[in-house]
Amino acid sequence: MLDLEEKFRRYPLTFGRTPIERLARLSEYLGGRVEIYAKREDCNSGLAFGGNKIRKLEYLIPDAIAQNCDTLVTIGGVQSNHTRQVAAVAAKIGMKCRLVQESWTNWNDSVYDRVGNILMSRILGAEIEFCSDGFDIGIRRSWEAAMEDVRRRGGKPYAIPAGASDHPLGGLGFVGFAEEVRQQEAEMGFTFDHIVVCSVTGSTQAGMVVGFAADGRARRVLGIDASAAPERTHAQILRIAQNTAEKVGLGKEITAEDVVLNSSYAYPEYGVPSDETVEAIRLCARLEGMMTDPVYEGKSMQGMIDLVKKDAFPTGSKILYAHLGGVPAINGYSSLFRDG
Repeated sequence: MLDLEEKFRRYPLTFGRTPIERLARLSEYLGGRVEIYAKREDCNSGLAFGGNKIRKLEYLIPDAIAQNCDTLVTIGGVQSNHTRQVAAVAAKIGMKCRLVQESWTNWNDSVYDRVGNILMSRILGAEIEFCSDGFDIGIRRSWEAAMEDVRRRGGKPYAIPAGASDHPLGGLGFVGFAEEVRQQEAEMGFTFDHIVVCSVTGSTQAGMVVGFAADGRARRVLGIDASAAPERTHAQILRIAQNTAEKVGLGKEITAEDVVLNSSYAYPEYGVPSDETVEAIRLCARLEGMMTDPVYEGKSMQGMIDLVKKDAFPTGSKILYAHLGGVPAINGYSSLFRDG
């Protein structure tokens, strides 16, 4: 319905279509009233464990190359999945990488800054700068200062905001996700009634909203907020979705009502899992062998499980859980899982 290949350049970084698997044991455990499936964006690439940002970066990299940039500059928390994926992509395409790692989480595990995502970013050769500023999904001064430093040293930076989200091309990857799901639905012989996705910086859900709006399912995309700042997140999703809709020629308006964001599961704060999040991680792992993390996917898994238990989805619904990756961050939360 929305052919991105005709309008936009794409640099292939993924294996191709990501698989959809039925979570039969989880569905049965939750009463069997709905069927839960997972689309495995965590298996999308060989680049340092992949994840949802790789799909976005496929549309940003041609722009970086066209501008003759030599350094990808981005920002995230210490255990940012996004910064790790940018570092991997930079290594793959032969560019330098500058990462600003801010103190986005109030978490004090003794190995937090030495394992998981930050460890891989170091191994990948990224230049890393730590900053004590706290969590914020907006444009950061520390990131702008890093780009200026690259310029001062004779480099040409390419600006990638947090989560690759607040970028003119940031929503395209998950418009493509929706097109991919439609192809897979045609092969499976049914359509999904609901799509569940974690939201923080916004462009993943925004792209999905636009992509599924093409067949009238924008409001079937259920965002589970993990930012603990849902008003800002909703506003950013809406803005990115509206800009993306115009860019791809959707031909219909995206309204605030098209962005469905549930804010009930982000507590106690960004990057800090609740007991219920930890239990959702364990439950999914022990029923399906599928790992989720304490910052993003654990919270969206918690939300989906709780909503199924509360009969929020009609009986017989087919639910697609978007697994966006991010499991390496769980290494920074080792104290939670000493006993499994």
